[in-house]
Amino acid sequence: MRSFDAVLEAELAELAILDRRRACPEVDGLSRTMVTVAGQRRLSFCSNDYLGLADHPALATAASAAAHRDGFGASASRLVSGDLPAHRQLEQALARFLGREAALLFPSGYQTNIGVLTALAGPDDVIVSDALNHASIIDGCRLSRARILVYPHADGEAAARLLAQTRTARRRLLVTESLFSMNGDAAPLAPLAEAAHAHDAILVVDEAHALGVLGPQGRGLCAAAGIVPDVLIGTLGKALAAAGGFAAGSRGLRELLVNRARSFIFTTALPPPVAAAALAALEIIDSSEGERRRALLRAHADRLAAQLTALRPDTRGTPPGTAPGSPIQPFVVGTDAAALALSAALGRQQIFVPAIRPPTVPPGSARLRITLSAAHHPGDLDRLLLALRPLE
Repeated sequence: MRSFDAVLEAELAELAILDRRRACPEVDGLSRTMVTVAGQRRLSFCSNDYLGLADHPALATAASAAAHRDGFGASASRLVSGDLPAHRQLEQALARFLGREAALLFPSGYQTNIGVLTALAGPDDVIVSDALNHASIIDGCRLSRARILVYPHADGEAAARLLAQTRTARRRLLVTESLFSMNGDAAPLAPLAEAAHAHDAILVVDEAHALGVLGPQGRGLCAAAGIVPDVLIGTLGKALAAAGGFAAGSRGLRELLVNRARSFIFTTALPPPVAAAALAALEIIDSSEGERRRALLRAHADRLAAQLTALRPDTRGTPPGTAPGSPIQPFVVGTDAAALALSAALGRQQIFVPAIRPPTVPPGSARLRITLSAAHHPGDLDRLLLALRPLE
């Protein structure tokens, strides 16, 4: 019988043969747009720090003040050791910002989706889910033990047809991302909201990649579309440059999640300094500085999207429903080996963009997921585009 380590090494070897063995790149640096990778300074286009707030002094100041006031760790679940001021203040601010009655913090966006879906759905229920939803949504659907129906990506009519077939279910949920994390395209939120209303379904929208970046005052694509989902999911580790996640909705929703969301009940709460930093970021987002940063990011995104289309019209194009100004710009190359080779070629020119391969994206669609930040300069885009041109 082979040792456990031998079994693991065999599995890792299989991944290597498929060009799918991965490792975490070791990086250093205060900025998320210029980092040190393996001792070399590289221009980075892979961070979700869309507004360039990760090194903003206001976040560090807020975190430091909260650490002195409340300590660093929360020490236990909030149901055990209680709420701290930073948690209450951030939840209230998020609810006001989004125009909802209440919000509830989770330690991560992943835990938010798992907690929400397992709290709201069970074996007698149906969840209708977009084919390209994030892994956290997929896992939340599975753990709920509900019947799962998957509709083709961004197909609102197909979602409506599936909902129409599930009238005998106790409860029906329709769940989607608003801005999809690997494609940078947008869900058809208005048709999905209409379908949910017509079939008495609960609409759950994950605004992880849109919050702070898109929509009026950065309130996301639901606000841009003029819809109010029953549950709005957000994260604090992308445009807000901190960590954690939240669900926003009615007071009843918050109370139910406090009582039934296992990923809230059975885990230590967000560290108070992290919550305080997120609150400082939210205040920036809802200010003239936030507007300025969004305008700069939008200019970067519009320029890069046009240039990438010109470079690779056969693969990048402009998919239907792409959100204008999306900071996520995929450069699809196809095979896993081709994506690795392109990433390595850019690395030799001191540009850091890791290859994205299955299972993160469907087989045959390996890519570079180029992400932009307001902290990038126009010259940074020039440098990236110059590096990509001979590689097309």
